[in-house]
Amino acid sequence: MKKHWLYILLLFSCRPAKEVYMFTSFREPATDGLHLLYSYDGYKWTDLKNTFLQPLPGKVLRDPSIVKGPDNIYHLVWTISWKGNEGFGYAESKDLIHWSDQRVINVMEHEPTTVNVWAPEIFYDDEEQQYLIIWASTIPQRFPRGVEAEDNNHRMYYTTTKNFITFSKATLFYDPGFSVIDAVIVKIEKSKYALVLKDNTRPERDLKVAFANKATGPYIDCSAPFTGHLTEGPTAVKINNEWLIYFDAYGEKKYRAIKTKNFRAFTDISQQVSLPAGHKHGTIFKTTRKTLQQIIKQ
Repeated sequence: MKKHWLYILLLFSCRPAKEVYMFTSFREPATDGLHLLYSYDGYKWTDLKNTFLQPLPGKVLRDPSIVKGPDNIYHLVWTISWKGNEGFGYAESKDLIHWSDQRVINVMEHEPTTVNVWAPEIFYDDEEQQYLIIWASTIPQRFPRGVEAEDNNHRMYYTTTKNFITFSKATLFYDPGFSVIDAVIVKIEKSKYALVLKDNTRPERDLKVAFANKATGPYIDCSAPFTGHLTEGPTAVKINNEWLIYFDAYGEKKYRAIKTKNFRAFTDISQQVSLPAGHKHGTIFKTTRKTLQQIIKQ
């Protein structure tokens, strides 16, 4: 009898997980659109090869970020141009195949001297039951220049929404006293958040982490860099009891990954992961195996 139950437990434990990991992606020069990778373990990634959403005419689709909300809809935001824009792109999908009409959310139109809106990251704040979107913008003469030119002195801003129809007025999200871009919010546990960010100053250009008790901050205790020079585009995913942080080591022209349990100590696991050539940074989310199978069959 005991052997019978052990066999059932073993059989159950060997069944494939119902969820898979997805990684948003783009290919330089970001004119063809949204790409997606998938993985069953969060370490080995396969390119789905298709372009799932093309950018609007005259725009690009860079830095795509997707979150699946409690409404079971995939919400996508992305960078639409290098400079001269006041907003980011937005579209939604129920299956990652068919997408709504694209919209430009002009979150910085109240700041007419805004240089850019870069790398929007979308996060669902389950404690406040709202979506939080953060991005990097430069507003010349707004902050002490430091070592950066006035058109490259970024700070992080944010907006919130519950329905993607109305958005809160864009507000300063994070000012660490230096130029910062490519920040992503990670919920470690209830009322404990990490902000993985790029120090974009010329002497640094590496990744650091700050901490908060709420998704909206304030984020404090910014760390020393935990990656080398010329790294950017972080995204984090929890695998079992550890966090994997993927990032673009663009100085080496390769993708790297580290793991951590507490966002204080980090271990390089780059030799344990594999990603397709040409992959450029996005974010990791989960979907069902059924959804993945539908995508593969199309």
